[in-house]
Amino acid sequence: MIEKNNNIMIDIQNVSYEYSSYIDESIQLAVKDLSLQIERGEFFVVLGHNGSGKSTLAKMINGLILPSKGDVLVNGMNTRDEDKIWDIRSTAGMVFQNPDNQIVATIVEEDVAFGPENLGVPPAEIRKRVDDALEVVEMTDYKSHAPHLLSGGQKQRVAIAGILAMEPDCIIFDEPTAMLDPSGRLEVMETIKKLNEEKNKTIILITHYMDEAVEADRVMVLNEGEAVMLGTPKEIFKQVEKLKSLGLDVPQVTELVYELNKEGYNIKDDILSVEELVDTL
Repeated sequence: MIEKNNNIMIDIQNVSYEYSSYIDESIQLAVKDLSLQIERGEFFVVLGHNGSGKSTLAKMINGLILPSKGDVLVNGMNTRDEDKIWDIRSTAGMVFQNPDNQIVATIVEEDVAFGPENLGVPPAEIRKRVDDALEVVEMTDYKSHAPHLLSGGQKQRVAIAGILAMEPDCIIFDEPTAMLDPSGRLEVMETIKKLNEEKNKTIILITHYMDEAVEADRVMVLNEGEAVMLGTPKEIFKQVEKLKSLGLDVPQVTELVYELNKEGYNIKDDILSVEELVDTL
């Protein structure tokens, strides 16, 4: 019997995921013996270059794929329990990289209503959820618009509203800004921060943009399926040389501090924002 901890939203216990290579049919490990706990209300970021196991991990949390070994618990529910899979997916919603893959209707508000309708939510409650979700993502003025006419950032906010209408406690974002321009990225990140800070949603953000990771409570770096770094953004990003050895960048401000210190300046190495650097200087 696995004991439930009410403050733990996601509990990953000695999880591995293996698949067969198409090239030579050898067994490849996408995730290797990973153990991790994510607390309720936490903003958790997963970093790693392509092929590090980030998306595999996201799909396991959402129950889209099952681990080859170990267990994934979402609010105490094991993803291996087929009877719980819809409860798991409505507890941990997922927003993908391409919003076009998540938008199914021809009108924005109909698209947002799609999820709760499938869950059998009564019409009056659906109406309230749709209105509330569009308000949170600041898309109320576009509720009668056609999604295909929106910008990339607006489409992604509609996709987020569609997940919100199902009232998940946790939202997994799998590189949600990868296909967006800088203004679209900013829109989506503001929405994600708002969900975490104002709505107390547990956020799991998978990204390769270092400046997005700066906002997190904790950051995990995956490399070849293993968690090689785990800590606060300040703890992680001051390890510039280690991150570079893993093929990752660091935020521009951190890079500047690193270069200044190499030139003999003595500036604290855990600065993450321009404001903090200006104050220090």
